Amino acid sequence: MAEQIRERLQQALDPVELDVLDEGYKHAGHANEGKGHFHVRIVSAAFAGQLPIKRHRLVYAALDGLMDNGIHALSIDAKAAGE
Repeated sequence: MAEQIRERLQQALDPVELDVLDEGYKHAGHANEGKGHFHVRIVSAAFAGQLPIKRHRLVYAALDGLMDNGIHALSIDAKAAGE
């Protein structure tokens, strides 16, 4: 799943930096034993001049379909270059 997230974000937002971390281990004991918990750190020119909510919407749009099929929780750190 992490690789699918990485590929989708790479194609949609052409990031200069991208880290996708599987954080399922932090959620052991939750439903499905924490499967589908991810953290994304992304730096892209697409975020320049955008409010954080708009940046998150761009990430969610790139991951359309995965949010209901494999991603249970997603934390996002989205920055423009130079931030």
